[in-house]
Amino acid sequence: MSWAMDELEARANAQLNSLYELNERYEAISVRETSADDLVTVEVDGVGALTGLWLAPGANEIGGQRLGEQIVATAALAAQRAFAKRASITEEFNESFADLVNSRPRTD
Repeated sequence: MSWAMDELEARANAQLNSLYELNERYEAISVRETSADDLVTVEVDGVGALTGLWLAPGANEIGGQRLGEQIVATAALAAQRAFAKRASITEEFNESFADLVNSRPRTD
């Protein structure tokens, strides 16, 4: 009976490690995007939160409203890319985790 508990523990540890790895991959997501005119560069994390903002020399010359709109648009594009990465990671995880959950312990 000890082998059955060992098998159960090994499967549970594999599933837990898979969840930890998923979280690490989410936390590692970072996307940097630059506006078409190269005046605004933003960086976002895996949940789309702004983690960096760089303005090129002359960015203030386009006016506050336009600059603000450009920052928001560039950040939105970066967030879309971050969400796409997150979705891809989630899809990979779902497939591999389903295999872990559905695997059957040995019966010998």
